[in-house]
Order: sequence, then C-alpha cells, then structure tokens
Amino acid sequence: MPRVFCAINVPEKIREELNSFRDEYPDLPLRWTKKENLHLTLLFLGYVNDDELLDVCDLVKEVGRRHTPFTISLKRIVFGPPKKKPPRLIWVEGRASKKLTRLQQGLESSLFENVKEDPDQETHGFSPHITLARIKQWQWHQLEPEEIPEIDKEISFTFLVESIEVMESELKKEGPEYHVLESIPLSN
Repeated sequence: MPRVFCAINVPEKIREELNSFRDEYPDLPLRWTKKENLHLTLLFLGYVNDDELLDVCDLVKEVGRRHTPFTISLKRIVFGPPKKKPPRLIWVEGRASKKLTRLQQGLESSLFENVKEDPDQETHGFSPHITLARIKQWQWHQLEPEEIPEIDKEISFTFLVESIEVMESELKKEGPEYHVLESIPLSN
C-alpha cells in the first residue's frame, strides 16, 4: 500500500537556494533532505489502499476547485518544531496566509471525514514549513552546548501555488523518495 500525503512542491530555483543552506553547517550531525524532496506538507494520510487512493484524488480535486492560486512566503530557517527541546529538525518557516490555511483545513476536513481517520488522532495545528534536515539525535546529544549553533536565519522567498500534489513517500534505507501520484490544479 502506498504511504500518501498532500503537498505543495517548491519551485526548482527556490529548492536550489534552500539546498545551499547545508554549506553553512557541514559539521552538525544532520541528515539533509534531498533537494528534489523539498516540499511543504499540507496533510499526511499514511498508508492507503487502492480504493482509498482513488477517493483521495477525487476529494483533493474537489478541494482544489474551491481554491484559487495564491502565493506562499518563506520567512526564516530555524530549529523545529517550535519549543521542542532538543530540536528534531531544521526547517524553513512559511507564513500562514488565510488562503493557505483554508486550503489545508479544507483538505483535512474532507479527507479525514471521508477517507481516513487522522493518523495522529489529535490536532497539532498547521504550521507551514519545509524540512531541510533531520537531526541525528544520538550524535546531537554528544555535542557540547557551545558546539550547538543558534539557527535563526531570516530569508525572503515567495512563490505562486497553482497546484496541490498527491504524493507517495517510499521509505528507503538512504532516505525517503517522493513521487507525485497526481497533480491537481487550483481553480482559476
């Protein structure tokens, strides 16, 4: 069964810019996200069977028809999730616009009511972000406090969102591979 999520893929030029950030911290124990995997997750569904996958694609099309293209602003690179000690990730924070939040909430209510139960069984609140790196926890705990840098870098990237992608996450030893199962345009 495919492991499925809904996402917004990042334009190639911005992926290249974000990928270059890894050069600033070459000695930290991190597993960097592959450049081609940089995306903003809207909703993680988990494993779905073939019938559920068809329903997911149909429902995402319905949601997509109710939303028009909009822009996303990426504002800073920080440890994530916020207030998590020790941090688990380095991520790019996005600005939660009304259009982005409505799109995410529309997907969540439509898919969790009609196809799957929420795999987390709790509400975390939507925090738009792009994962740049996962922290290797065991090695991180071996660092002295003064070896851990403060990561809080202001950035300013904006891009137009014209589609939602239904993605598959294939877990592999060298890291996940993501495949677009269906790209659904937003209504114009």
